[in-house]
Amino acid sequence: MKKLQIILIFFVLAATFSSCSHMLTGTWTVQKYASFKPGEQGVTLSNIGTITFQNNGNGEKNISYALFDLTREDNLPFKWSAFDSYVTIESENSEFAKIWIITKNKKKAQIWKTTDGANEVKVLELVR
Repeated sequence: MKKLQIILIFFVLAATFSSCSHMLTGTWTVQKYASFKPGEQGVTLSNIGTITFQNNGNGEKNISYALFDLTREDNLPFKWSAFDSYVTIESENSEFAKIWIITKNKKKAQIWKTTDGANEVKVLELVR
């Protein structure tokens, strides 16, 4: 009986500690950031920086890219939450502050998509 209790306690502790860390936690490289409207040619940017998700729901972006002679930097902190197949990023004046739909959810690769409500689709590919 005592052995069964020890095994049960071990499994409860293992489940508790493993559920404290979300799969997104850590630093991801933004391998691709694309924006397009159906039927039109879009824009695809590669390797534009990193996004770090902390376990406490905070995060940091280190993003930099040039588009049409305009350089954009996004190094602002953010808050994030994840539920089911959605990730919400909240940040002031950021292209990434949206609700994203996770379309590929792997340990080392993620693909997220979102729209702006006016037929523009954005795709974000993250890799570790």
